[in-house]
Amino acid sequence: MKVSRARVGRWFMVLLLVPVVLFLAVQIWFFAHVLYWTVNNPASSRFMEMRLEAQRNKNPKARLAHNWVEYRDISAHLKRAIIVAEDAKFIDHEGFDWDGIQRALDKNQKKGAVVAGGSTISQQLAKNLFLSGERSWVRKGQEALITAMLELVMDKRRIFEIYMNVVEWGEGVFGAEAASRHYFGVSAARLTPEQAARLAAMLPRPRYFQRNPGSNYLAEYSATILSRMAQARVP
Repeated sequence: MKVSRARVGRWFMVLLLVPVVLFLAVQIWFFAHVLYWTVNNPASSRFMEMRLEAQRNKNPKARLAHNWVEYRDISAHLKRAIIVAEDAKFIDHEGFDWDGIQRALDKNQKKGAVVAGGSTISQQLAKNLFLSGERSWVRKGQEALITAMLELVMDKRRIFEIYMNVVEWGEGVFGAEAASRHYFGVSAARLTPEQAARLAAMLPRPRYFQRNPGSNYLAEYSATILSRMAQARVP
């Protein structure tokens, strides 16, 4: 039985449209969550769920230390320290620090391996909220799209507030409040400049520094952050 060219054409169009429709549906799902979180606090994140699952493979009763606190209840010292450590241009950029990305690419090319990243706080939040730790161009592309969504519908203060409440600070330790109490026995509002600088210095490798609190690098990096905090601009 012969198949008409028109029918073949219709099936070809369907095959082309299906992935487009699926892609748009996924983006709408992401955007709906971003919109919801402009006024509602996320109870968890994709990254937190992955860490909890890994812990429960070893201990079925494992729980995360995580307590949401409002922006005003987080020490200004910690806000400045995180800006210094993670994204000095956070106030000024629209989600992407192109100069920082180029510096990271140059450094990685020189080393012949991925030793530096150029991710902004907005990009880190996009990844933590929704994505896996997979390293691929597809994942990076999706991260960029979610970053643009965050920057479109949230102001910098809200992005920063969510980031500080969901970022990892050690094995099972998430958010500024849990980290402050875990490491220093105080609330996030009562952190000293020195304590804030040390927490910010841990962010690139929180679980490693949790296991190695006497690291010379951690001490030196904390001191560097502390020396620059007065110049940091926060939302």
